[in-house]
Amino acid sequence: MECNIKRNLAFCNCSYPGCEKKGKCCECLHYHLKRKEVPACFFPKEIEKTYDRSIENFIKNYQR
Repeated sequence: MECNIKRNLAFCNCSYPGCEKKGKCCECLHYHLKRKEVPACFFPKEIEKTYDRSIENFIKNYQR
């Protein structure tokens, strides 16, 4: 299966400058999971901008 980067970019809310994985969901997911993080698309816009991609931050924001 081919990666449809153009389509993925429509859903990618990553605001990290120079991110090489933007629109490459599989690469992004693997990158963050190795670091015990989740990708930007798991967070609301205002939380994503903090760049805290930790699993703890994800849980904290969705327990409300």
